[in-house]
Amino acid sequence: MRAAQFSVALQTDLALAAYGPLAAMIEGYGFDGVTVYNDLLYQPAWLPLLEIARHTRRVAIGPAAVNPFTCHPINIAGNIALIDEASQGRAYLGLARGAWLDYLGIAPARPVTALREALICVRRLLMRSTEPFSGEVFQLVGGDSLRWTILRPDLPFLLGSWGERAIRACYDQIAEIKLGGSANPTVVQTLRRQLAALAHEPGTTATACNAAARYTGPVRLAIGAVCVVDEDGAAARALARREAALYLPVIAAFDPTLPVDPVQLQRIQTAAAAYDFVSAARDISDELLQLVAFAGTPEHVVQQAADLIAAGADRVEFGTPHGLSKHQGLKLLGERVLPQLRQLCA
Repeated sequence: MRAAQFSVALQTDLALAAYGPLAAMIEGYGFDGVTVYNDLLYQPAWLPLLEIARHTRRVAIGPAAVNPFTCHPINIAGNIALIDEASQGRAYLGLARGAWLDYLGIAPARPVTALREALICVRRLLMRSTEPFSGEVFQLVGGDSLRWTILRPDLPFLLGSWGERAIRACYDQIAEIKLGGSANPTVVQTLRRQLAALAHEPGTTATACNAAARYTGPVRLAIGAVCVVDEDGAAARALARREAALYLPVIAAFDPTLPVDPVQLQRIQTAAAAYDFVSAARDISDELLQLVAFAGTPEHVVQQAADLIAAGADRVEFGTPHGLSKHQGLKLLGERVLPQLRQLCA
């Protein structure tokens, strides 16, 4: 099994002072990165990331992911540039269409075009280019640039997406694709084949005029989901069902391989929309849970992550809440799960 990376994601529902110590703990265990979600109705990712930058020295950090419909590319560029400076060149930018935009009455008409143009605009802003950009959704008039020194104009971009159109459109701008809310090896295999085809497709690789678009080499594949690890596997799965219920209605629209019928999915969606996650969890079987969350004993979670790496993932990310208690979950991930994965993937 090839070398792989492992990261931990934090939800932005904590006291601001909590993020730094948690990130230092995660770094101390030897993880490769700390991601901060930017889900709608939770805290914006930027200040938690600043706290994380101040308390860590080695791990990659970034939001996964910001959407360009509630945060304009000019603000995205400025914020990620400051996070990269604070972390001394360890930041990455995750961009996605975003979920739950209907809560704000936002229904993007051209989301794929907007994602590509937002990535281009952010990169040009980071490069302090004064050239104009005339997109269909976003424009830069030109003639001016960000008015401070940018540490790293070529910091890596991540695209959070399941869609073939979006991945193809943004391929030449990104270093990594992330599948969020999934622990499904079948989906990894499908996307790995898609990325392999795109790597040899004319017009999708960086050209002379956009050579700074992304790092050279193949686009990496990351996958992450809710994680609950505990010595009591049944208790871990019970909590994971409730946590995964928030994301399952979104993921089911993109993953046709999930063993969930439309009536069952409607019940989950209705209950989750009413914040009745206990009821929603009743419709999530062990078989379904296995594909949308890391849940169970340390040994079980090790096997889930190893299966994803074997299927073609380059990075596996363990999402919130991590355990029955956050610190105990992170302790088990750091002391029991990660060492076994390092050995398997060496």
